[in-house]
Amino acid sequence: MLECVKKGMSDLFRNKLRAILTIGGIFIGVMSVVIISSIGEMGKHTVDRELVKMGMDSIIVSGEKNNEMGLCRNDLQAIKSMRDVSNAMPLMYLMSETEILDKKNECMIWGVNQDADNVIELDTIYGRQINKGDVASDAKVCVIDEKIAIDNYKRSNIVGKKITLYINDLPEEFTVIGVVKNGVNVLQNMLGGIIPNFVYVPYSTMAEISNQNYYDEIVVKLRNGQSNPDINNDIEKALINWRLAPTELRIENLLKQKNQLNDVLGIVTIILSAIAGISLVVSGLSIMTVMLVSVNERTREIGIKKSIGASNKDILAEFLIESVLITLIGGILGVLGGLLLSLIGCSIFGLVLNIDIFMILGILTLSVVIGLIFGVYPAYRASRLHPVEALRYE
Repeated sequence: MLECVKKGMSDLFRNKLRAILTIGGIFIGVMSVVIISSIGEMGKHTVDRELVKMGMDSIIVSGEKNNEMGLCRNDLQAIKSMRDVSNAMPLMYLMSETEILDKKNECMIWGVNQDADNVIELDTIYGRQINKGDVASDAKVCVIDEKIAIDNYKRSNIVGKKITLYINDLPEEFTVIGVVKNGVNVLQNMLGGIIPNFVYVPYSTMAEISNQNYYDEIVVKLRNGQSNPDINNDIEKALINWRLAPTELRIENLLKQKNQLNDVLGIVTIILSAIAGISLVVSGLSIMTVMLVSVNERTREIGIKKSIGASNKDILAEFLIESVLITLIGGILGVLGGLLLSLIGCSIFGLVLNIDIFMILGILTLSVVIGLIFGVYPAYRASRLHPVEALRYE
């Protein structure tokens, strides 16, 4: 077998320019597939990471919007005591305005507690986040998006500054205790103004000002991000058990939706890779053309080999090995080139390159299979040549 490979290599580079051009076609095809597949994987992982930062791996529990039947502390404790739940946070929200330096801007005010960072993964740039003391004392403090600080003060660190928040049309002055960045900032930069700025305040302070004694929602985090198909029913049972009167509950599994989105992105990546793979089929046609030309050029040589004892199988294997070597060399070079360009792109945009070994092996296997498929006919044609007629060929 080793001798056949050596012979195939020597035959392959008889016409070096033709061999290089043919390998180049496979190289470009494989490289394009690797780049597109890498971009798809990076995009999927980046979107998944940003969604996790935004809390999209959580479960949202909503109740009736009234002080008597709305979600309360007992509901929160009932959810926290569940085996599959790692954390649960009360949440209040209000679409409102901020007033900074006599300039008003739309914002979303979120009433949270000390667990906010564990649910939506806020990245503190300056200052600190809301703690138990702030919640217990109904402190008028807030944590803001970095974008708010830059838009109004042209710098990120505005810890200690005063801003006015309108809660139920009532202006209330809050002190900035922290500046954060999270996954929403990426969407804000991409969609430019469609998504409002976020401000985080103690939910107890928001409840006190708005005279609201219920939570708008409870955000539930499962242990290790696991997905329990029965978790919605389990939460509903846990809440109904202690309530004396029936209540309307809405439980939305964002983790399931996030996984569905990842599946869709994976399908899109496969489709784009398949489209790029069409170039490999085109390269396969060029391999068949080159191999047919090679058979014609070496007809007398084939006749000589057959006349001294070479079998049809020997001739078939010789040309098939040559065809596979073309695609294998081009495939390896294409994979290396695709990974190199992907790595350069990741370094430029500050992304992490996710190398899928199975994807790489699959692409290499595909290139070899293409070499086999498009090399079969030329090899078969060479193996079926009659030695006498081959020796007479001019």
